[in-house]
Amino acid sequence: MELQASGNVEATVRGVLADVLGLSQERVESFRADTPLFGALPELDSMAVAGVLTELEDRLGILIEDDEVDGEMLETFGSLVAFASAKAPA
Repeated sequence: MELQASGNVEATVRGVLADVLGLSQERVESFRADTPLFGALPELDSMAVAGVLTELEDRLGILIEDDEVDGEMLETFGSLVAFASAKAPA
């Protein structure tokens, strides 16, 4: 059950990145855990981060506090998925 939830969160994160950043589905599907995000994706600038986090909150039913947002959680696709998975209800 936990594995399925984690896969669900990963699919949601992919969808949010595609929708908010205007990335192609193929590009987002190619992201691996070690794919760098913030600082490596020109589309993911500081303004886009707010949109991505808001959309994650809406789609996953979570609340992301300002003090939880840091460069580490946005460093790679895997770190963003891990963060969202930890926040998502079981």
